[in-house]
Amino acid sequence: MIVSKPTNATGGYPPKPNPSSSDPIEPNATVINEVWSYEATVKEIEATIARIESGELDLADVFDQFATAVQQLKQCEKFLADRQKQMDLLIETVSEDPEDF
Repeated sequence: MIVSKPTNATGGYPPKPNPSSSDPIEPNATVINEVWSYEATVKEIEATIARIESGELDLADVFDQFATAVQQLKQCEKFLADRQKQMDLLIETVSEDPEDF
């Protein structure tokens, strides 16, 4: 499976690819072979920023690296938004039924 955005399946973020999938390959999509990690993605973004700021990249590479970092930031934002929704739901559940705990 080709993953271009994280999904909120059953905890894995994003799900591992399915080699038997018949999904068409999207341009500029990334094949994810490992479980997605917020912390690892943030470190990658920080490393990308450092490379861009160092001035060691050609201009074309700066644009490519920047585009990758923006996509990774979107993944992180979605991850955090999904987790916030989960927390809000849990808080709401606790507020409605405090006797169950």
